[in-house]
Amino acid sequence: MIQRTLKEIASMIAGASAADEDQAVRIAGVSIDSRSIEKGNLFIPLVGANADGHQFAESALQHGAAAALWQRDHGTPPAGPVVLVDDALLAMQQLASSYRDQTAARVVAVTGSNGKTTTKDLVASVLATTYKVHKTEGNYNSHIGLPLTLLSMPETTEMAVLEMGMRGRGEIALLSRLAKPEVAVITNVGEAHLEQLGSREEIARAKLEIVYGLAADGLFLYNGDDPLLIREFEQLLQSPPPDVSGDQWKLLRFGEQSSNDLYPEGMMTDGTATHFSMNTIHSTSFTIPLLGRHNVVNALAAVAVAKYMGVSTKDVRSGLAQAKLSGMRIEMTRSAGGYTLLNDAYNASPASMKAALTLLAELRGYKRKIAVLGDMLELGPEQADFHRDIGEALDPVHIDYVYTYGELGEHIAAGALSHYNPQHVQAFRDKEKLIAALKQLVRPDDIILIKGSRGMKLEVVADALQ
Repeated sequence: MIQRTLKEIASMIAGASAADEDQAVRIAGVSIDSRSIEKGNLFIPLVGANADGHQFAESALQHGAAAALWQRDHGTPPAGPVVLVDDALLAMQQLASSYRDQTAARVVAVTGSNGKTTTKDLVASVLATTYKVHKTEGNYNSHIGLPLTLLSMPETTEMAVLEMGMRGRGEIALLSRLAKPEVAVITNVGEAHLEQLGSREEIARAKLEIVYGLAADGLFLYNGDDPLLIREFEQLLQSPPPDVSGDQWKLLRFGEQSSNDLYPEGMMTDGTATHFSMNTIHSTSFTIPLLGRHNVVNALAAVAVAKYMGVSTKDVRSGLAQAKLSGMRIEMTRSAGGYTLLNDAYNASPASMKAALTLLAELRGYKRKIAVLGDMLELGPEQADFHRDIGEALDPVHIDYVYTYGELGEHIAAGALSHYNPQHVQAFRDKEKLIAALKQLVRPDDIILIKGSRGMKLEVVADALQ
């Protein structure tokens, strides 16, 4: 974590100042929550829509904070060491960027509509076989979370693997310019955020902002299976922002298709893991503790990053096989009732929903396959059509039952009813009724996929069935 004197902190933030008598005060780490202050922290009072952190600065100092930032427009600061700034959020971002510059860490940035967290975890795992790695934890991938991730980074970090999320245009540009990555990865462009951005073209442009802070001779890895992403990137290169130049970037495309620079040559799932080989590393197979061909594509990006950073093939294999992944991303568990659960309740979009259903259809050795599908949120005015398309694409030969949850889930059910036995499709708006119906349905040796957007909280269903 960042460890500096207040004099050094003030010098890292434009326009900041600290009293002469406080210059030598040392801080260790930062916090934006007065309830979780650790001794020596710098408290950063962010101003939000519902709360103003300045109200809690005095409490933070009393509970162990070594100092606090304080916006000049908020009147007299509390008693104790403070650094005066014009804007607390901007100051935190500047502090994080300055700290990143003062360390020797090499930065890998990852974004995408689907798979960015899994890819981040895989990249971190393979790099950790060779280097000291710091990575984004949880959902700390925003204009607030990413600076906090950087400021919590040990100064001895050799590789920082940072996930970059967004709510709209400009956010990833900000994050990329703060982090200044040497490697940037885009996993794909899907339909998530259509509600905010209006089109997949705009989503692609927003994701491509990840290159705005990319080193002049850095590596850009992007999914070559998506013609829209390719087209938008080519347009960006033709008309880049004034401070962006990609003339010396190293470019690699990865994906399932053989037209990519990196692609899988063989894949096999054994029920708990996926084994694959790839075109650029012959006579070597890799294993990931994940299911689905979409996760093999994510692993290709991790292999490419690792090889660029000088990790041996032996260590790449080890890092992939031992990867620890964030929760609720196609977790396979065996229930006490003898049936298998595929818990993928963390999030959902049309692309990730189709990938999960493809996996369910491809798995062998189960008596019946049951899909429990919740609403996919933030898809804009065409959301009903996206849900109906999912239902229409389901195949009763490969997936036996379709149970849906939520208002939009009813459109999935309606699409499935166009070619399913009506007794095999049910739609619910009451979660307890859904759970009760599933408990009546499931038998030993069945497999149940549970997937929906985070806001639907379908992990409750998974827990009940477990």
